[in-house]
Amino acid sequence: MERAELQVTAADVRYARRRMPRVPRSVASLVLATVALVAGTEARADEPPPASVVSADVDLEKDTKPSAALDSDVAAQPLEAPPPPPYKNTLVLDSSLGALVFLGKFGDVAPPAPLLRTQLGYEVFRWLMPFVEGELAFTDTSNAQAPPKTRAFPIFGFGGGARFTARFGTRVGVYAQGSLGAMKADIRQRALALIGHGDAESLGLYVGGRLGLEWYQRDRHFALGVNVGLRDAFGFARAIGGDTPLALDAGASLRYAF
Repeated sequence: MERAELQVTAADVRYARRRMPRVPRSVASLVLATVALVAGTEARADEPPPASVVSADVDLEKDTKPSAALDSDVAAQPLEAPPPPPYKNTLVLDSSLGALVFLGKFGDVAPPAPLLRTQLGYEVFRWLMPFVEGELAFTDTSNAQAPPKTRAFPIFGFGGGARFTARFGTRVGVYAQGSLGAMKADIRQRALALIGHGDAESLGLYVGGRLGLEWYQRDRHFALGVNVGLRDAFGFARAIGGDTPLALDAGASLRYAF
């Protein structure tokens, strides 16, 4: 009897299952996914936040402070001068403006004369430059003749020589040069012969030397300088009596290296 009742009960269960409505698989899957998502969200909410999130405050100004300090250090450092350009052999034009004074007997005839002198040379080495030169001066006979007999006249000359230079660093140099050439007074014929200097009216030989100081600029093309020269101008000697026709000149110069 009990066995029959148990069998009925099992049959009833099977019957009841067949009578229950079946849930679609898609609905079941959706329900399971929703339950899993909710459970995961609650689990993450219970976890403590990571360390990077806890210290989320970032000091952006702190990142800029080293850069500002570096900029101030760079600004405080003195600027270095650029290195000098390399030396090269080149043409050199040297012009000088100064005065010419005759120390011999011709000085009793002509007062000091303004002088323009120009040299063109080629620097074979840093220390050697052969050159050619030309010069022009203006004076008169006012030391020997009173107006209206005073005669004004130019003196011109040309020649060549060699310059030897010693440089101290990149900015300063000193030089010595020797030259040989000819010069004359361009005046009406016999005007100087009447006062004893007729040879000065023709080209006469001169031999001289010069010392100078140059200050080289940051632009390698330019240099400023001063110089003084002494020469023996043979054609300006007095015709009668002993005479040493020395001429002294000095001036300031501007040099241009091509």
